[in-house]
Amino acid sequence: MPYPFRCAFAGLLLCLASCAAADDAPAYRLDPSFPQLPAGVKLGAGAGVATDSKGNVFVFHRAEPPILVFSPTGQFLRSFGENLFKSAHGMRIDSGDNLWVTDNADHTVMRFDPAGKLTLTLGEKGKPGEDATHFNKPTDVTVAKNGDFFVADGYGNSRIVKFDKTGKFLMTWGKKGKGESQFNLPHAVRLDSEGLLYVGDRENRRIQVFKQDGTFIRQFAGMSPYGLFITPEDSLFVADGRANKIVKLTPEGKVLTSWGIEGSKPGDFHLPHGITVAADGAVYVTEVDGKRVQKFVPVPPQK
Repeated sequence: MPYPFRCAFAGLLLCLASCAAADDAPAYRLDPSFPQLPAGVKLGAGAGVATDSKGNVFVFHRAEPPILVFSPTGQFLRSFGENLFKSAHGMRIDSGDNLWVTDNADHTVMRFDPAGKLTLTLGEKGKPGEDATHFNKPTDVTVAKNGDFFVADGYGNSRIVKFDKTGKFLMTWGKKGKGESQFNLPHAVRLDSEGLLYVGDRENRRIQVFKQDGTFIRQFAGMSPYGLFITPEDSLFVADGRANKIVKLTPEGKVLTSWGIEGSKPGDFHLPHGITVAADGAVYVTEVDGKRVQKFVPVPPQK
């Protein structure tokens, strides 16, 4: 399985990766033009990234302003969220283009409407807990088709918390451990097309899969899932923050493609953390230590 190689073309650095376990698995090429930061804005630790129905890219980072919005081609569009967060962490966008974020230092989950207006806050700022109204350093959130949503309550607690679309507490499961339905830092959550919940159990170096009532289905190991994304076709993308690479898998855990090595050059990774895949197949990755967001576009395999 070869490592990515770099080539110079028209003065631009391109990163090509082709370590496929399937003949039709595409390579991914770095788009070095993304993003185009506005004057005076410098990226902090890159925590989360998500795309809306128009393909616009939302970046959640640990600096002001904390939420930056770019066009698919990298043009800066707007920003918001000033002075709302202690530590940016997870970010998702639901089918209605509502933006969901977690603040792992302030113990809160927030929802913004498409215009950037805050419409829901769960948890109590500055007060950790493990009951129906408190979190302890939550890491991520994902939203089901019926509006129910799931929070990975991960650094302080070791559980998944389920709410209905109004924010009413429904249930929770999980405790710290290595067994089935136990977690050691549930760091990322995502739903597939069948409604199964995938939990990135980071420090146990595995992904656990559940029904929405908490019933354990299966697990697969061999990676440190800092970030997860599942496409509508059920391709699973993992940002492996420990190995500094991106892995594309089947829902059962079969590796299809991977790329990346540790480094600061374009196409390398320094603790990849957030990941999303746009409708056009472009993969966006934020890095905590690298303090950047990178865009990779799929390249059809040579015939």
